[in-house]
Amino acid sequence: MNLLVTGGLGFIGSNFIRHMLGKYHDCSIINLDKLTYAGNPDNLKGIENNPNYSFVRGDICDETIVDKIMHDADAVVHFAAESHVDRSIEDASSFVKTNVLGTFTLLDSALKNNVKKFIHISTDEVYGSRIEGSFKETDILTPSSPYSSSKAGSDLLVQSYYITHKLPVIITRCTNNFGPYQYPEKLIPLFITNLLKNRKVPLYGTGKNVRDWIYVLDHCKAIDFILNYGKTGEIYNIGGGAEKTNIQITKKILEILGKDESMIEYVKDRPGHDLRYSLDCSRLKALGWAPENDFDDALASTVKWYIKNRWWWEKSGQ
Repeated sequence: MNLLVTGGLGFIGSNFIRHMLGKYHDCSIINLDKLTYAGNPDNLKGIENNPNYSFVRGDICDETIVDKIMHDADAVVHFAAESHVDRSIEDASSFVKTNVLGTFTLLDSALKNNVKKFIHISTDEVYGSRIEGSFKETDILTPSSPYSSSKAGSDLLVQSYYITHKLPVIITRCTNNFGPYQYPEKLIPLFITNLLKNRKVPLYGTGKNVRDWIYVLDHCKAIDFILNYGKTGEIYNIGGGAEKTNIQITKKILEILGKDESMIEYVKDRPGHDLRYSLDCSRLKALGWAPENDFDDALASTVKWYIKNRWWWEKSGQ
């Protein structure tokens, strides 16, 4: 299989490429990445010389580059996105351009080049917040931030290309990821790296916001599973089944690193901060997928990774 991966130098994309090249010897991957602040060549250190891997630096909004590399692709796994909520609140323009226009450029090229499968990686945030119960794939989208709104817009574009053009698309919506190579602006790596530098951790509001967490390798295996067994035109929720409040996550990281709660700095909550995300993943589980990693074990492993790889995150200026 010739696979085009967008955003493959980012957190989830790089873990996915490592997984695929480690598992499949007949899988060739072209990685298209713009190399923004969150794209890091060190995420694929050791992979550069793999004969089944090639890297193209470019923007998914650039029709010329996209058409050139799409020509040889059997399937596309589209990770590339602006994804940080706080940044989207400050300036939404790059989110709309990358997440909406970029996705459109890829879809149009995939259609022209008769791509056999297009996997669009989305987020649970498109559903909005929910106090009780869990979102199903058929629920109405009520995104709260410019980031999640831009992702919801891209989801709808992807669906339209299936309905109108019969492009063989699949949409995945995943809960919060954590693990190695995550840029230290997201909660878990930010808190780990702050504490390793003996700095306090900034916790929004009361810390009672709830997220479901999944270890990044479980997410990558789910995408691999969907590539092989997913039904064209479907949407699949992907979750780890580990709902935690932000304060629970914070205390667990403090415990692992032997720090006390004096290291917590409560800060003003951000605008439109969703209280709780929760996904019903029964559709994907019915096909035979389930997460493999225990949350506590995976979190401890992640902390150890950041301890052992200070060179990686200190190099990024964190």
